Order: sequence, then structure tokens, then C-alpha cells
Amino acid sequence: MVHLVLIRHGQSEWNSQNKFTGWVDIDLSDKGKKEAKTAGELIINENLKFDYYFSSFQKRAINTLKLIQETMGIKNLKFEEAWQLNERHYGALTGLNKEEMKKKLGEKKIHEFRRSWSLKPENLDKNNVYHPLNIDKYKNIPKRNIPDTESLEDTYNRVIPYFESKILKLLKLEKRILVAAHGNSIRALCKYLFKISNENISNLEIPTGNPLVIYFDNSLKVIKARYLDEARAKKLLFNN
Repeated sequence: MVHLVLIRHGQSEWNSQNKFTGWVDIDLSDKGKKEAKTAGELIINENLKFDYYFSSFQKRAINTLKLIQETMGIKNLKFEEAWQLNERHYGALTGLNKEEMKKKLGEKKIHEFRRSWSLKPENLDKNNVYHPLNIDKYKNIPKRNIPDTESLEDTYNRVIPYFESKILKLLKLEKRILVAAHGNSIRALCKYLFKISNENISNLEIPTGNPLVIYFDNSLKVIKARYLDEARAKKLLFNN
């Protein structure tokens, strides 16, 4: 049975500080490193094997994947890094504390910014130190592809073409895939794979460091999906 495992990176340093992170290249917290290692142990216990590995361009996802591979006893295994799998860009909210912004803008508005399909925050000033244009990691990405802000819809529109061109064709060849990415890039993938509506996608939450295993039949129809750590699982909007 063909399987795809999606894992949101372990807790990052800015997750622990409750900040909007987006495209800022923040590393894992100590807790996040432990979550990544635990994810590797869960994968071992499930006896899952992989042919290809992918991550976003951001080190919290890259290091999550490396820690999983290390825990699995895999050394020096190459994987593809893709900016298209990056977290959603939070625009002018980047670097700000979520609780403080709830007090300023209202809890409903912040929830809409975080979970809605098409709403996006105001643009982040291009001179801001947190703008991707000012982060060395992204210097080789064409400037036309670097956002000032994004909605989930915008994120979907860069994640899914990459998934279809790079990952889906491998699944068609019955290759087993592990993808380490982010809350919103994984929400985009789940929307696509589980056929979640624009309205319902706001109800989907992705926990950190918990492998989501998706099984496909021979026609690549999703037949089953579940989190390996049931105690930390979030509700999946998928009915097979």
C-alpha cells in the first residue's frame, strides 16, 4: 500500500514565544527537537519505510527531518528542499505576539488571519528585517516568487503545483514519501488530498511533530489517514 507521511516541524523557538513566524528562518526549540526524535521513534514502531524525503526551505523543517532520519538510523541521506513548501507568509503580523495582537485586533480577526481561506494580513514592508528579501536563505529565489503576505489560498497555489510536479508522480510509481513542512503548507496539502471545502478548512489544525500517515489505493485515492501519536492528534476532516 502506497503511503505519504506529512509532518509539521517540531515546536520552533518562536512557537514557544507565541509569535507569528511565517518565512522567518527560525530553528527548533529544545521541545521541538524532542518532538522530532519522538516522531522518528513512532515511525520506527510503525515500521514505515521511505524512498524519498522532502522538506521546506526552512531550518525548522529541515532539522526536524534530519532528526527523524538520525533517529531512524539513516545517515547522510539526501532530501529535496523546496521553498514552495514553506510556511505561509504572515505579512505585517510577522514577528508579533499572537496574544498581544488578539488584544489589539480582536480574537475573531486573528483567528480569521490564521485559519481562513482567502483573508491575508497587510503586506510586510520590504525594508523590514523579517522580510524574505532580507533573509540570506532566500537570495536565490526569484524575487517575483517572494511574497509580501499570503492567505492560505496563496499558500495552496504554490504548494499544490509543486506537489503535483514532484511528489505525486513518485506516488504514482508507488514510492513511499516523507514530507517535513509547516502548519499551513500541510493544511494546503490536506485540503487538496482530502477535498476539504474553502469553508471547512478553517477547522483543520495541524499539531507539531506528529506524523500524519496517508494511505492510497492503486488509483491514488486516499483510503485512510491517521496520526501516529493518538494522544496529540487533531481532528482530520476526512471521511473514507
